[in-house]
Amino acid sequence: MNKPNYLYDFNSKSQGDWRIVNDGVMGGLSQGNLVINKKGNAVFSGHVSLDNNGGFTSIRKKIDFDALEGEKNLILRVKGDERRYQMRMKRNASDYHSYIQYFDTSNDWETIELPLEDFYPSFRGRKLDMDNFPSDQIAELSILIANYKEEDFELEIDYIALD
Repeated sequence: MNKPNYLYDFNSKSQGDWRIVNDGVMGGLSQGNLVINKKGNAVFSGHVSLDNNGGFTSIRKKIDFDALEGEKNLILRVKGDERRYQMRMKRNASDYHSYIQYFDTSNDWETIELPLEDFYPSFRGRKLDMDNFPSDQIAELSILIANYKEEDFELEIDYIALD
């Protein structure tokens, strides 16, 4: 891998850049939290509840990145908890759908490469009959956990990049 093109490199000032969106927007009771630890990494943690038709929590960040020429992969440097997460992107902030791809984590630091061409369009958990991510611009990044079960989670994130 060449030197990555950072979309977001977490540091001590990052916490306010991201917003938490829980299933409370639909009546659910899940709770997510984002803090920056002493190492300067983001820690996305909390509890996913299935009560009241819940089942997800996420962190989101609006960005303005339209220099994707030649970029093939989205790169995540993370330390997880052996759970499955979704990396989500929006091409335009006004899009109702996101382009998503799942990634599994371990208890060790790892660099995960997600091919941009494999991000597929989805809305409320349903795959849409549209082309995969067109790889020309990104207006929003999001990481979501929604595994159809009640669970505690913790994902430490060093950076999100393109390669």
